Amino acid sequence: MIDGKKVLAIVPARGGSKGIKGKNIYPVNGKPLIWYTLSEAQKSKYIDRIIVSTDSREIADVAEQYGVSVPFLRPAELASDHSKSIDALISVIHTLEDQGETYPIVMLLQPTSPLRIVDDIDGALEQFIARGEQGLASVHEATDSPVLIRKIANNYLQPLLLMTSTVRRQDMPQYYRVNGSIYINTAAQVLNGVSLNDNSVPYIMPSYRSIDIDTMTDIHLVEAVIKNLETFQNDSV
Repeated sequence: MIDGKKVLAIVPARGGSKGIKGKNIYPVNGKPLIWYTLSEAQKSKYIDRIIVSTDSREIADVAEQYGVSVPFLRPAELASDHSKSIDALISVIHTLEDQGETYPIVMLLQPTSPLRIVDDIDGALEQFIARGEQGLASVHEATDSPVLIRKIANNYLQPLLLMTSTVRRQDMPQYYRVNGSIYINTAAQVLNGVSLNDNSVPYIMPSYRSIDIDTMTDIHLVEAVIKNLETFQNDSV
């Protein structure tokens, strides 16, 4: 609970995956991928309940093995390649309401962000409250400045931004990329179909904790970070 309001953390983990088979429970440095998110969420001083939203009994069994109950499975129609996370959140909120449980604050923690730590979770919740419960999304500094990004139209380069790129790199504006690790909204915002990536309040995370698992290369990178964590921490200071 934070500011007198109960917090629900939802971890979306459908069974299908086009890139890595069984991605959400794929072993990463000896632990299932989802374990990293569940273990840090369990350390939070604010989260009242953690729900894993999955259509997979196998994933549910893994979550329950690590102390997170999965009281219901996600409907199959909300677990396809084209399903949206917001629809899964709405389904969880409605199901809990039918059981007499309500949570004013809803946090989405994707298991594909295994390097997020409890300090990020609690820090983001504190930021959410401090900013008047406006929608929050975690971000990290963009490594490629959009000042230098071009599109090609009619075989000519065209700038993405209408500004000169004749500027020293250190003088370029700083841009941030939504990293998909943490989203926080009120339950009312979720039920109104908010666009999570368009949440306006930022929670800034270091780049090394913002790695999103999509390919085997990402998994190898995460394992390298875990094994050399002190080096990455020092580099981010």
